[in-house]
Amino acid sequence: GLPNEFGEFDETPEIMAPKVADYAKSGFVNIVGGCCGTSPAHIKAIAEAVQGMPPRIAPQIKPALRLSGLEASNITEDSLFVNIGERCNVTGSAKFKRLILENQYDEALEVAETQVADGAQIIDINMDEAMLDAVEAMTRFNNMIALEPNIAKVPVMIDSSKWEVIEAGLKCNQGKPVVNSISMKEGVEKFKEQARLCQRYGAAVVVMAFDEEGQADSYERRISICKKSYDILVNDIGFDPNDIILDPNIFAIATGIEEHNNYAVDFIKTTKWIKQNLPGAKVSGGLSNASFSFRGNNPVREAIHSVFLYHAIKAGLDMAIVNAGQLAVYDDLPAELREKVEAVVNNTSPNGTDDLLAIAEKYRGDGSVQAREEDLAWREWPVEKRLEHALVKGITTYIIEDTEEARLTAKKPLDVIEGPLMDGMNVVGDLFGEGKMFLPQVVKSARVMKQAVAHLNPYIEEEKAESGANANGRIIMATVKGDVHDIGKNIVGVVLGCNNYEVIDLGVMVSCDDILKAAKENNADIIGLSGLITPSLDEMVHIAHEMERLEFNIPVMIGGATTSKAHTAVKIEPQYTRNQVVYVPDASRAVSTASNLLSTDLREKFVQDIKDDYVTVRERTAQKRANQNFISYEEAIKAKAGWVEHTPVKPAFLGTKTFEDFPLESLVDTIDWTPFFMTWELAGKYPRILDDEIVGEEARKLFQDAQDLLKDIVENKRLKASGVIGFWKANQINHDDIVIRDETGNKLTTLHHIRQQNRNAPGKPMLSLADFIAPEDSGIEDYIGGFAVTTGIGADELAKAYEAKGDDYNAIMVKALADRLAESFAEKMHLLVRKEFWGYDVDEALSNEELIKEQYRGIRPAPGYPACPDHTEKRKLFSLLDAEEATGITLTDSFAMFPAASVSGWYFAHPQAKYFGTGKINRDQVESLAKRRGVSVEEIERWLRPVLNY
Repeated sequence: GLPNEFGEFDETPEIMAPKVADYAKSGFVNIVGGCCGTSPAHIKAIAEAVQGMPPRIAPQIKPALRLSGLEASNITEDSLFVNIGERCNVTGSAKFKRLILENQYDEALEVAETQVADGAQIIDINMDEAMLDAVEAMTRFNNMIALEPNIAKVPVMIDSSKWEVIEAGLKCNQGKPVVNSISMKEGVEKFKEQARLCQRYGAAVVVMAFDEEGQADSYERRISICKKSYDILVNDIGFDPNDIILDPNIFAIATGIEEHNNYAVDFIKTTKWIKQNLPGAKVSGGLSNASFSFRGNNPVREAIHSVFLYHAIKAGLDMAIVNAGQLAVYDDLPAELREKVEAVVNNTSPNGTDDLLAIAEKYRGDGSVQAREEDLAWREWPVEKRLEHALVKGITTYIIEDTEEARLTAKKPLDVIEGPLMDGMNVVGDLFGEGKMFLPQVVKSARVMKQAVAHLNPYIEEEKAESGANANGRIIMATVKGDVHDIGKNIVGVVLGCNNYEVIDLGVMVSCDDILKAAKENNADIIGLSGLITPSLDEMVHIAHEMERLEFNIPVMIGGATTSKAHTAVKIEPQYTRNQVVYVPDASRAVSTASNLLSTDLREKFVQDIKDDYVTVRERTAQKRANQNFISYEEAIKAKAGWVEHTPVKPAFLGTKTFEDFPLESLVDTIDWTPFFMTWELAGKYPRILDDEIVGEEARKLFQDAQDLLKDIVENKRLKASGVIGFWKANQINHDDIVIRDETGNKLTTLHHIRQQNRNAPGKPMLSLADFIAPEDSGIEDYIGGFAVTTGIGADELAKAYEAKGDDYNAIMVKALADRLAESFAEKMHLLVRKEFWGYDVDEALSNEELIKEQYRGIRPAPGYPACPDHTEKRKLFSLLDAEEATGITLTDSFAMFPAASVSGWYFAHPQAKYFGTGKINRDQVESLAKRRGVSVEEIERWLRPVLNY
């Protein structure tokens, strides 16, 4: 329809027809239809007006991979590499993961917007996190970015190992996205099904060279799988060939294993074959995999990348995941290095790997042969500059002799601390604040500082305070009562110490009385509170309330994994009005926060800005609550998932089984290293982080240090691993409870679970963990399992031994590695349960990467986490397992596990069991839970306060 001058669609046929004819003459009209308000007379008049006019000639459009957000993004044969922004990925970005888990989607949008502003042509979105409802998160985030033109203008890559998550993203994407990825690893029919859905949703696809036998690792397998995939997509499905991106798998070369020597040649040959035989298809790959055997030697890795790309691009490689900032120019490579790398990439010499290894060390460092000879040039500098260099670089080798030299020339020993050492630490602080140093480097700097101060202490005599005489401020730090986790707190303490703050660390499980007493006795300037488990949040509220009651007047800094700005603003700050409470999200913010709080000039504006921000947060939180669509508990039960019939597998035994002194060496290969780097505030997914343009170099150093310490821990049995598992008969009762019985049918206990109450999308059930157990009235005999494992026995003692030597770096490293081993132990035990002890999936054959992505059947949710947020249920688990006797793990009053490097949870085997978050619940469910448990509503509210919607 065409509007009149008033914008109204009410023109007569006599007026409309000539207008349409004019448009037709201009070539704009091809098909004429109708709309409301038109009539046969309109259609007849238009037909007569355009009679004899030729139809529009459709233009010939050059074939291309055509993607879109709000704007088109066409990738042709002439296009350069495509830059894919990867920060909207919960597995690769600690910041993004935290924002999503804390429901701070508005701030998460800023991550996406920053990527686009920085030049990302596609945004990768991944929500694969165990404690996250990935479907809901993917849906919500895609819907939100659709309302942000600055983000929505670029295409999206929907990235997940789970098809239901990919489909959730596809359902709400307004442009043409890329699906990452599909393959034939689950069979041809599954591949076809997913391909048809991708086509239906209008998406391009990354297709991995993967089938039911595994990844293609030879030329023949690569071309066979790529051709089969391509033929199915094009001939059977009708896929546009230009929408197919084939990834024929780049694997590591020069590994010393003969079978790997031809990997690069096979990939390049495959690329050339694809471009010649599969018209329209694009080729991609993960380039950093090729050089993985030389991790730690950047110049050699860059050379391998450069030579690999030189030949692969010639063969037709269209795109690759590559760190452009560390890509050497082929012609600029040293002739000797290029020659050896060419032999390895092209596999032209049987001794290629050995020849490259023989010269590799010469190019370590800055890539020049002279680099190693120049390493000690700084030893000729004045002692003040040597001390600064040692602090910045974290070098302890010469610190005692340099400190002694400085002491002999100083008027008094304290002058060395207040002079060159603090000058050096100020440089460290400045570099860290500017993002030019990373957390592991800062902790190493602290180790150097402590060793220097330890050497000077005997000489200081009456001036015994290390640097406290002129400290920037005195800070009391503690992990609150009931909580034993302290890695983050210890890191913050080191960073503050590096910036000349006197930190008095009270340790873990510190009561409110002890914290406030220490603050008074030490005349503290700031109190820092840390916690990991959700009951810690309530304890922080209690401490704030007591500070108000006792008329304290010093600021409080809040930090820890479960804390958030929203909780601080809504729950803690209103309890303490006499001074300011500030949420500190990570160690990098601690120094600036403390500095502003104690600054005469900056404090007033800083505090007012915080207060204003927290008012906004409270208002936003209240508005969100008002907008949430909560239903009654009774309605939620009616909307629950019905029991899906299946025949439960009986475990190999009922009761418990203990694993005393489990071999640590068996846990190393299944470690998930990505969270390890997050502990050190290095964001990125392993192993890609090792080649990250910004943090890659420091990540490689940190990883090597971890490997060295891990080897010592394992070989010398410095930590002990113990675990216990158990299986029992189980049935669902009262909709959300699970009654547990022994082998003879005697009742042992009843578990009480929570059901979602914030209305889900239409057709999506309101979940409770009890849904995954057969109802008692079904007549089906079902089962549940439980576990508790630890690798923390000995960790505290080993960490304290390092601390006694002034080595905070290795003290923190011990606890970080113990945590990783504990998670690996839980993963290993779950594998044994699935294949042997319960045996409901005896044929499972997953890689470590697939295990990390939880591509197995069954779940192991932990009490206190999103699917079962009630920490008190842990008491029942420990009682069933007799966990304290079996493993040595104890529970605190707040149900934290000690040692901290411990993991416990339930085993569910139902084929449709999945991780989810209960979200907030209303008072009617709390009242029902209190009645079923036989306790007061107040008792339930005490432990479930973080999930209460009132």
